[in-house]
Amino acid sequence: MDAPSDIGRRVQRLRTERGLTQRRLAEPAYTAAYISTLESGRVRPSETALRFLAERLGTTFEELATGRPAHQATALRLDLTDAQRRLATGAPDEAAVHYRRLLTDAEHLGLDPERAEAHLGLGECALEAGELGDARRHFEAAESLLGPVPPLPRTRAVRGRAVAHLLAGELRYACYLLETAVEELAAGGLPDPESLVLLYTAVIGPYIDMGAHARAAHAAEAALALAPRVGDPALVAGMHRQVARTLLAEGRAAEADASLAKAQELYRQTGLRTDLAHCHWMRGYVLAQKGELTAAEAELRTARGMLAAKRAALYTAQVEVELADVLRRLGRPAEAEELLVVLLDLDDRHGAVHAAGAHRLLGLIAEDRAEPERAEEHYVRALALLERSGAGGDLADLCRLLGDLLRREGRTEAAMDAYRTGLGHRSAPGTTTLGPAPAAPAFPPGFPA
Repeated sequence: MDAPSDIGRRVQRLRTERGLTQRRLAEPAYTAAYISTLESGRVRPSETALRFLAERLGTTFEELATGRPAHQATALRLDLTDAQRRLATGAPDEAAVHYRRLLTDAEHLGLDPERAEAHLGLGECALEAGELGDARRHFEAAESLLGPVPPLPRTRAVRGRAVAHLLAGELRYACYLLETAVEELAAGGLPDPESLVLLYTAVIGPYIDMGAHARAAHAAEAALALAPRVGDPALVAGMHRQVARTLLAEGRAAEADASLAKAQELYRQTGLRTDLAHCHWMRGYVLAQKGELTAAEAELRTARGMLAAKRAALYTAQVEVELADVLRRLGRPAEAEELLVVLLDLDDRHGAVHAAGAHRLLGLIAEDRAEPERAEEHYVRALALLERSGAGGDLADLCRLLGDLLRREGRTEAAMDAYRTGLGHRSAPGTTTLGPAPAAPAFPPGFPA
């Protein structure tokens, strides 16, 4: 609200314009003396009093409390909805142009909830474009504006921050943010089902990457239990997509595929092409794990095309790593290498885990061509990327590949060192936030912002 003196002058002006006495304006809930005190600026009116007076004066609570015409705020909210649709169905850079304009408008009008919504949209645009530092800053700004409530927008901000750190290879810190948000919701007596589904589905992927399959399964079960209480079809679809990863990790490929089919149908209903592309991506992953490589290639190429059309550079590159793996297994290493070499030029911009995946695949291709020195170089670079990410399962597998290569080259001691490193990561407990909370990682110099 404005200062009491500003509100008082506004009430007096509107009352005079409408030809009302203080007594007629006040009745039946208040007294003429109260209206006189209010108009003189000697009392700050309650929200209840202002809503009563706004109705009597034929205006809105917002206009009486702030002096802003109600239609401006309404128009801004409609424009924000249009920007959300653009982000869901178009390119992130186009949506970002609208969100930036709306953020300026919301700042000019002093509308903090709308400012927060614009920051959330800009954060999502930055995530899709691969600008992780910029995404994190927007999500942090939204979280600061929102405070602890309402829970769903604040959860979107926390989840966005976590995804930015996850894509930068900071798996443990991403899990810490998501787990802490779940605990805060429970402790605050705000177990909003949509917020919890967002958090549980977001944490499944990093849990699996870290080898914490029990925790991933628990998160999937919790999300499934909450699904009937969630009305947003896009949110339920996201849950099905993430749950499929857990089912696949447990060897339940048919159930995983069925869950992804449900997600795909829901995304068709909502028209969210980015999420639908993610669904094709996940189906391709499931099919590849089942050995159905031709079908997997088709799904991954569909996902890649949809994401590239939206200019979602980060996600496009991640799909290309998995597509390259399928092409290598189909006996087309030259095509796979063509995809991967482009990714190496961008390196960390696409997250440590996926950059490491590109090096790992190039190492395997080099081994197939009997080029052990080149293979070792790629494996070592992949290890350097993974060591800071917390992806224990990937690290252990890579150590095994490097150890096998070194052993075949007759370098037994070096091979033993690689195996020992891998065993250390494989035997680490599948947990994330046991012990002291991880420090917030800083993005490296030169990171896209």
